[in-house]
Amino acid sequence: MERSVSFTLNGQSTTVKTDDERMLLWVLRSDLGLTGTKFGCGEGLCGACTVIVEDEALRSCATPLKQVAGKRVLTIEGIGQHGLHAIQRAFLSHQAFQCGYCTPGMILSAYALLLKTPHPTREQVARHMEDNLCRCGAHPRILDAIQEAAGAAKAGA
Repeated sequence: MERSVSFTLNGQSTTVKTDDERMLLWVLRSDLGLTGTKFGCGEGLCGACTVIVEDEALRSCATPLKQVAGKRVLTIEGIGQHGLHAIQRAFLSHQAFQCGYCTPGMILSAYALLLKTPHPTREQVARHMEDNLCRCGAHPRILDAIQEAAGAAKAGA
């Protein structure tokens, strides 16, 4: 059923008129032009489409638009609106990417982890990130980057 759905996207009030059963991923990419959120598996298993909704990491390929009505949504485009976020800086510093396709989802998953657990152990980081797939094999550098970002947050950077 087509209707208007309003939510806050990257800090801005947004209203989209479309089928409210349509997946958030396609609204972000096709309707709103935010292509940083990637299509991976289409089944919510790989993490490439991860966004933050009300401070929780969600897979946008498996999230109907109606589920975000009235909520705050953060995409990779929004996380660094005012300069690179500590997680983005750490990913650059550790070269925690290769092809970069999984990187937006990895960064947002890490962001969600650090919201709940500001100073995670390496084991906590690894456990949290195990559902985000990187086919290039950058996982060790990704874990290093997240640990560095947690340390930067601890130091107030």
